[in-house]
Amino acid sequence: MPYIIAGLGNPGEEYEGTRHNAGRIILDIIRKEYGGDPKFDKKLNSMVANGKIGKEKMIFVAPETFMNNSGKAVGPLVKNAKAAGKLIVIYDDFNLPLGRAKISYNRSSGGHNGLESIIKAVKTEAFLRMRIGTAPAKANGDAKTPHGDEKIEKFILGKFKDEEMKELKVVGKRMVEAAEMIVKEGKEKAMSVFNASLLYTPAPSSALSDRRG
Repeated sequence: MPYIIAGLGNPGEEYEGTRHNAGRIILDIIRKEYGGDPKFDKKLNSMVANGKIGKEKMIFVAPETFMNNSGKAVGPLVKNAKAAGKLIVIYDDFNLPLGRAKISYNRSSGGHNGLESIIKAVKTEAFLRMRIGTAPAKANGDAKTPHGDEKIEKFILGKFKDEEMKELKVVGKRMVEAAEMIVKEGKEKAMSVFNASLLYTPAPSSALSDRRG
């Protein structure tokens, strides 16, 4: 049974490079490291690529549905609890500052429509998430979170600036390492290492060695 990594966002050129598409951006960075070129899968309505981390088969999924219908793309791949245990969903979180990501397991949607759609489709919350921070950081490191529906929508549909995109790509490289650690050493180890600090430090050598196994 393969691991499934899904990166959430909205399809179409107008949404490329927006904060709400951070999940798709990070997925693409991981997919380029461990998978082949994506192809459109009509049944899943997604761009799909196959790959491997070590000996483990991987499926990389970028839904071509809009965010709140992400479950329609991911659901058909996750038909039981065992399959959900190998699902990793990557999505944006404006409650985390840009430059930070957090790996979590078996949590609620936190109000994120894409994640809520997947939870309903797979009928469980027991799967992994990579939450990708998108908000500016305050002096103390907390996120400058927008408030009010209109401001939130404007913020998440806004495009990353060039410098912000560079920072996001640094996070992407760390999530490449995190994906490998999840597969090879387990989710508990990955959460312990990659949730440890706001500003990431180089990963332990075990996460970097034998990259393609």
